[in-house]
Formats: sequence, C-alpha cells, structure tokens
Amino acid sequence: MATDERERTQETRRPRIRLDQPRPPRRKLLPDYDPEAFGRLSERIARFLGTGRFIVWMTVIIIAWVIWNVTAPADLRFDNYPFIFLTLMLSLQASYAAPLILLAQNRQDDRDRVNLEQDRKQNERSIADTEYLSREVAALRIGLGEVATRDWIRSELQDLLKELEEQQRSVSQGGVFPADGERGRDVGDR
Repeated sequence: MATDERERTQETRRPRIRLDQPRPPRRKLLPDYDPEAFGRLSERIARFLGTGRFIVWMTVIIIAWVIWNVTAPADLRFDNYPFIFLTLMLSLQASYAAPLILLAQNRQDDRDRVNLEQDRKQNERSIADTEYLSREVAALRIGLGEVATRDWIRSELQDLLKELEEQQRSVSQGGVFPADGERGRDVGDR
C-alpha cells in the first residue's frame, strides 16, 4: 500500500525534467521578425529620405493637400485651414523617419568599424612584411659586402699583373730572384 501512495504522489508532482533533451519552445507574446531584414528596410528608407526626390514629392504632396483643402467645395475638404491633420501627418512622418535614420546610421557605423578593423589588420600585416623584407635586404647587403665583386677581382688581377711585370723586368735585368731589398708579396704574410 505504501508503494501505491508513493507512485500517486510522484504522478501528481511536476514531471521530471530531463537534462539530455532540449526544452520545448516557449510561447512568445511578440511576433518574431528578422532584424537584418528590418535593418535593410530602414537603410533603404533612410537613403530615400535623404534624396532630392523625397523632398520634391513631399513638397508636391503638401502643396496639393493645401490647394485641395482651400479650393475644393466645403463638403469635400478633409482638413480645413489650420491644417491640423497635415501637421499630424508631418509629425508622424518625422517621428518614424528619425529612428529609422538613426538605425541606418548605427548599421553603417558597425560596418565602418568592421572595415576599419580589417584595414588595421591589413596595415599591420603590411608593416610586418615590409620590416621582414627590410631585414632580408640588409642581410643581403651585408652578405654582398663579403663577396668578391667584379671590380675588386679586377683590381687584384691588375696588381698581380704589375707584380709579374716587375718580376719579369728584374729577371730580364740579370737576376733570377728579385733584389733583396724588395719585399715580395707573401713575405709579410707568414
């Protein structure tokens, strides 16, 4: 009997929550919307509000509104002289336009921030590449300083040729060896 009571009390309790399964989705009070689509729409509206075409159309509509409500027969007029309804419409348009423009500017700021970050990273990579190439060029210059160049080899060969000519002259003047007073090229090297 005790086990039956325990089973009934467990059945009346809340169902056991399983942690290995996702919860069912909750009901939402507000409808879902795509913020990207809304952002793109706000940018399109903001771009249109910033054009001369919008100003021309708005001017034409206001002039037509005023002319209609001044010249039309009294029973066809919908907004008499103080044009309160026109003022309300313009206020409503302005109250929607300002937040849409701000939203579009915020999205543009976000894009600019991402572009600046990418540009900064690209500049850092370019600077690192430039520094690396500068070090490589410096290493090549140092290495070339130790390499025998064509001009240096030419000057060494000319010096050797002069020495050979001097030795040949001294041999032709009567001796096999150069004079004792002259020092040979390799004497001081040993």
